[in-house]
Amino acid sequence: MATRNDLSVDDKPPDGDAITAYDRDHLALYIRLLDAEQAGAPLEEISPILLGIDAKIEPDRARHVHRRHLNRARWMVQHGYRDLLKTGFPEDAVPT
Repeated sequence: MATRNDLSVDDKPPDGDAITAYDRDHLALYIRLLDAEQAGAPLEEISPILLGIDAKIEPDRARHVHRRHLNRARWMVQHGYRDLLKTGFPEDAVPT
């Protein structure tokens, strides 16, 4: 598990069909990962900042953690947002 800005990032995010507390806590991370993908940012640049993993030291782990969280972020955009619409967007999860 890596830590970034008091945010614990598991090696594997949830993969179920419902939003979890982990997802709610990591909404800003998911948004930042999607933004980084859109911008074409290299893994070596974003991994230490967003995931707390040095991709030069742990390239396989960085790649897997990034891929898993990016996939979850995509799921949130395609499906998970429905739960947020029902339950509301937590104020403390708004990206800064």
